[in-house]
Amino acid sequence: MVTLEDVARDAGVSLATASRVLNGSSRQVGAILRARVESSALRLGYRVDAAAQTLARGASNVVGVVIQDLTDPYFVAIADGAIRAADLHDMVVTLGTTYRDPEREIALVATLHAQRARAILITGSRVSDDYMLGRLRAELDVYRASGGRVAVIGQALLGTDTVAPLNREGGRSLAHAIAGEGHHRFAVLAGPRHMFTAADRTLGFVEGLAELGVPPPVMVYGGFDRDGGHAAAVELLDMKTDVTCVFAVNDVMAMGALAAFRSHGVDVPRDLSLAGFDDIPSLRDLVPELTTVRLPLSRMGAMALDLALSAGGGPRVESVEGEVVLRESVRRLPVPGIAAVPRSATGA
Repeated sequence: MVTLEDVARDAGVSLATASRVLNGSSRQVGAILRARVESSALRLGYRVDAAAQTLARGASNVVGVVIQDLTDPYFVAIADGAIRAADLHDMVVTLGTTYRDPEREIALVATLHAQRARAILITGSRVSDDYMLGRLRAELDVYRASGGRVAVIGQALLGTDTVAPLNREGGRSLAHAIAGEGHHRFAVLAGPRHMFTAADRTLGFVEGLAELGVPPPVMVYGGFDRDGGHAAAVELLDMKTDVTCVFAVNDVMAMGALAAFRSHGVDVPRDLSLAGFDDIPSLRDLVPELTTVRLPLSRMGAMALDLALSAGGGPRVESVEGEVVLRESVRRLPVPGIAAVPRSATGA
């Protein structure tokens, strides 16, 4: 195996000079010496020692991306955006999944710190647990004190740079848009009570209805995933309400709800309209096309990386607005005496 000493000897330079060239030291080496070292390394087939590079730089070229669920298209789209942005910086992404376990999330941060990751991106909703929130914040503070950079996609609760989707505002806008289609009896598949993202979207939707004088929706709580949406939809059907439209607080819940409605003989949108939130990529294959609130998921991942790698003072918060996209899953209800007007095209 070719060693760094072999390269230095072949190039006629000191071992320290060869190390500075090949291991990414911040100390400058003249162009002539650099060219000699690089030429010798190429000719001899020398492979760079990643551990030596990390020691020379004080940090690796690795970005840790911590997500909550690898099977959820929401997180996949965000991770894809972060990975594409990392490529532009010649950086490598290490992906870790928490399975929505806060203990595992803290452990992943500690592991990335030990591996001298240049930056850590954390995406996913916080929950109303002050103890676990404090422990995660403390772990991130230790990492940042050693020179690490952090950005969060979600709620600005950890004292870090944050990309913050405007979930409450998106829920409110969605309520106004669907009520404008003639619906006034709603149900919300609201996700877990303790999850801030679900709670914010639900609260915004309820506020939007109240602003229009529409009665409060029927609330059904459950899991924040496909199975949670399916179970909540079945529970709603068992309640035998007179609702005409259902809002699931994320798209994967809406997909689970759609499957439940179909298995019970409920046609969407003829019998019941349905909406979600996020506009995940897999919706393009869903029939009927799902009304939702579009978030720029891939761009959010890139924004988080840019925040983490750029210099800043105190914690910065980049707010991201959602866009309501009306599609076929929400039926326009007729208004007596008024002819129906064709719905304008949306960015489906």
